[in-house]
Amino acid sequence: MIMERKFQPVIIFSFSRRECEHHAMSMSKLDFNTEEEKDNIEQVFRSAILCLSEEDRGLPAIELMLPLLQRGIAVHHSGLLPIIKELVELLFQEGLVKALFATETFAMGLNMPAKTVVFTSVKKWDGDSNRYIGSGEYIQMSGRAGRRGKDDRGICVIMIDEKMEMSVIKDMVLGKPAPLISTFRLSYYTILNLLSRAEGQFTAEHVIRNSFHQFQYEKALPEVIQKITKLENEASLLDSSGENDLAEYHKLVLDISELEKKIMSEMIRPERALLYLVPGRLVKVRDGSTDWGWGVVVNVVKPAGSSSLPPALSASCSNNYIVDTLLHCSSSLNENGSRSKPCPPRPGEKGEMHVVPVPLPLVSGLSSVRINIPSDLRPPEARQNILFAVQELGKRYPQGLPKLHPITDMGIEEPELVDVVHKLEVLEQKLCSHPLHKSDQSDQQLSWYQRKAELNHEIQQLKSKMRDSQLQKFRDELKNRSRVLKMLGHIDADGVLQLKGRAACLIDTGDELLITELMFNGTFNDLDHHQVASVVSCFVPCEKSSEQIRLRNELSKPMTQLQEAARKIAEVQRECKLDVNVEEYVESTCKPYLMDVIYCWSKGSTFGEVIEMTDIFEGSIIRLLLLKLLGRSTLRTSLDPQATACVGASCLRTHCICDEWSSISCNVDVVKPNVACLFCVFDVAWKCSS
Repeated sequence: MIMERKFQPVIIFSFSRRECEHHAMSMSKLDFNTEEEKDNIEQVFRSAILCLSEEDRGLPAIELMLPLLQRGIAVHHSGLLPIIKELVELLFQEGLVKALFATETFAMGLNMPAKTVVFTSVKKWDGDSNRYIGSGEYIQMSGRAGRRGKDDRGICVIMIDEKMEMSVIKDMVLGKPAPLISTFRLSYYTILNLLSRAEGQFTAEHVIRNSFHQFQYEKALPEVIQKITKLENEASLLDSSGENDLAEYHKLVLDISELEKKIMSEMIRPERALLYLVPGRLVKVRDGSTDWGWGVVVNVVKPAGSSSLPPALSASCSNNYIVDTLLHCSSSLNENGSRSKPCPPRPGEKGEMHVVPVPLPLVSGLSSVRINIPSDLRPPEARQNILFAVQELGKRYPQGLPKLHPITDMGIEEPELVDVVHKLEVLEQKLCSHPLHKSDQSDQQLSWYQRKAELNHEIQQLKSKMRDSQLQKFRDELKNRSRVLKMLGHIDADGVLQLKGRAACLIDTGDELLITELMFNGTFNDLDHHQVASVVSCFVPCEKSSEQIRLRNELSKPMTQLQEAARKIAEVQRECKLDVNVEEYVESTCKPYLMDVIYCWSKGSTFGEVIEMTDIFEGSIIRLLLLKLLGRSTLRTSLDPQATACVGASCLRTHCICDEWSSISCNVDVVKPNVACLFCVFDVAWKCSS
């Protein structure tokens, strides 16, 4: 459609690098360029790769790109080889690329507008959750649509594969930019570098006191005080008579609710519940704070493919059953006239019955009552008759519909569950004998008490926030981190920086404590330079590989030593009252995804050979090899022109000078890409440790 209406060039934004490549490859039958444009592209492409060695010109990433470019299609993301990214940008500027599949990084900083922008999705994974893109992200990417002096207007197309609320779209397109919130934190690198400074005024506490984080906290204090006053006024207006009885009654209600949840979690296990989830059974549905009340089971859908899974996996998927349930839903429509997401009817609203797919864990009650349901539920009258039947049952049982008993009705005989059921029965008897249970005003008094309890809890939290000054929290953290540094030998008892601490000051990539510990405990002494290079790759931030990691014998022992050192440091931090999960710390600091790749590369394997060993993108490997392993601050490298053009070329000569600590310097010329510069680092480490 875009090409037919001459809306090209177009940028198609995807939030996954592999998705970009998949979309581009799926357009293999489309061709947007003329023969003359194809010849021009081939000429530019051949000229660009002349700077590569003959061996590197045969890399799959190089060979697969030309056919795509000739058809006017290209891919741009951080995992591409640097020369390919530069070539794509050049051809896009010249109008020879008509459809560009790119990640959102293409919208940052590059002045490369198009006539049309397409979003393949409006959700992205941010490391924690799959969320909708923010207004700032949307504006940044959609702002690429429309070329100054060429287009009257830019066109933005959003591909939506799920139902979206109007408010979500409005916030995305017209919402305010995300507020700037400080994420300042104390790190060992910061503390050690502040201790190494001669100027006394630049202490850690001085930096904390004058940080943007502290400024934001102090600015919010007047608003907190105002909110506390407002909440206290609201709490004082609520009736507090008979508060002790209300507190006792409220506790009974909460305890009963907790026990019911435990019992239901056992009752709705598929091997037990499926026998009773038959058409016509009344079930209670609750989704978080949304209470749907009683509904009628229509059908149970088994999770697709679960029977073919191994036992371990099928067990984890057992709760994925879907119970198709007739529920009383609101009949209201959205602003645009479409039906909104199913929700219970508002008070006073008539509503109507609809079949709603309910995940099995959301079933909060199984009734012993069943009703007949017609075979055809499509007519509204049939569903409405069922609604009348459910409402009539509610009138017949004013104390609540009878429920299936887990022991007498379902035959569950597990001792733990039997004990919980007996406890529940005792609490229910206490609740029924409580004076407030039959009181006409008990519901109103209980709601007042609950509201007052919520207000008091919120007031206490706000006051606690004011008392626990951020500055004091940072002081406590600084004290604990200083204890860690003393125990590991980075500073002495008087807080004076030691040799180990001065070494850690210079490590700004990876975990400074772990790397320094390995340097000073002699871990690298028994390793050759190929193993050293491989171990160092664990400290470099890189993307996670989905392939199973199998380390060769030469690397297994160093990896074990690395993990043991990381575990020791994590345990020291926990001993010093820092909130550190030992296993998570080991996993985050020891990343073995490229150990085997770096080892083979260091031993002389070609770049084409090592990229076959992992599913990590070629560009990511190059970025790690150049920018991280060869160093930024303590090392100076000079590459010959051919090597500069392509990392992974067959000859890479590295010249490095290192004069830290003890005025050591070395000049190394080495054939084959390897880690000449690392020798300087570990030569210094060896001299420090000896």
